[in-house]
Amino acid sequence: MATRARARLLDTAEALFYAEGIRAVGVERILADSGVGRASFYRHFTGKDELVVAVLTRRDQVWRDWLAERVTAHGGRPAALFDALAERFARADFRGCAFINTMVETADPDSPAHRVAAAHKRRVTEYVAALLAAEGRAPGPAAELARRLVLLMDGAIVTALREGTTAPAAEAGAIAAALLASAPPAGPPLEDPCAAPADRG
Repeated sequence: MATRARARLLDTAEALFYAEGIRAVGVERILADSGVGRASFYRHFTGKDELVVAVLTRRDQVWRDWLAERVTAHGGRPAALFDALAERFARADFRGCAFINTMVETADPDSPAHRVAAAHKRRVTEYVAALLAAEGRAPGPAAELARRLVLLMDGAIVTALREGTTAPAAEAGAIAAALLASAPPAGPPLEDPCAAPADRG
């Protein structure tokens, strides 16, 4: 029962935080929507801040697993990152990146929520670098190119939210294709290009 209550709190908070923002949603709203009592809430979390961190920590793993699965489904190459984003942008509940949104709302870089969000971006960058290395790029160039691709991904996410269209995924993908062509692999690809996603947990 306790585990189910915690799961309901996490599910409800995640949906509300993503749709309406962390600051706009209080504990009372989460309790009302989840059907979990106040005493049960405080058995699982010391307060809203701890709940926010738990929501983001869980979403980090789920999102990265989703990204790796969709990249594999689209062929496992770095360019497939933008095909995956196009799918995300087409969802009716798309509200941008939960981690970018969190860093905007929790501007203090030392706050626990901000640190979790920043760590998520680092892990995504490591995963992209692994995709690039799997094609035969050396670690240094792969890391630098990964940083640029993630910059394009984040820009596409924000633009898609602003414009309400999936087009930024294709536009960013075209820029990424030019970057990839300008920095071809120096060596042979690994036997399985999808075998080395970083920090999948």
